[in-house]
Amino acid sequence: MSKASEVVVLIGPMGVGKTTIGRKLAKALKVPFIDTDNLITDEHGPIPAIFEERGEPEFRRLEEKAMQNAISETAVVATGGGAVLSELTRKRLKSVTVIYLSTDGKHIGSRLKNGNRPLLQNGVEDWRRIYEERKPIYQSAADFEINTSGQPISVSIKEILKKLGKNVSE
Repeated sequence: MSKASEVVVLIGPMGVGKTTIGRKLAKALKVPFIDTDNLITDEHGPIPAIFEERGEPEFRRLEEKAMQNAISETAVVATGGGAVLSELTRKRLKSVTVIYLSTDGKHIGSRLKNGNRPLLQNGVEDWRRIYEERKPIYQSAADFEINTSGQPISVSIKEILKKLGKNVSE
């Protein structure tokens, strides 16, 4: 892999499949997988509790630190949906390969129904509003976009590998 692709960061809205795709992509690339939300919860406890007890600004600060740590080593990194809201994080992402996983949102309701996501008090309605607000940030931060709508995860993985210049049969 080239220097920029030693770290591959997946960005996109909540529930798009960053963690699921990230795990499979890391396996295909034979590199570690890091989920920044897991880094935060391992050290600071559940995300809803952080939001409730310490507020979103403190969560975003913790997220910036988790991102800094995650992109410091060869890995596939799945981010939280709002990680790119940080200007500092966006600046840091310029040194790595960033893939925006987009969606038409048709399947998002079923993906979010069992989650405890502090920013989705009104469910899919909040998700759609937040996604529309963040979409331009995702697009500007990414090296390329993969639309995950209506296709199997394996197809998304193959598209990513191709964009990374990897032989899909590797």
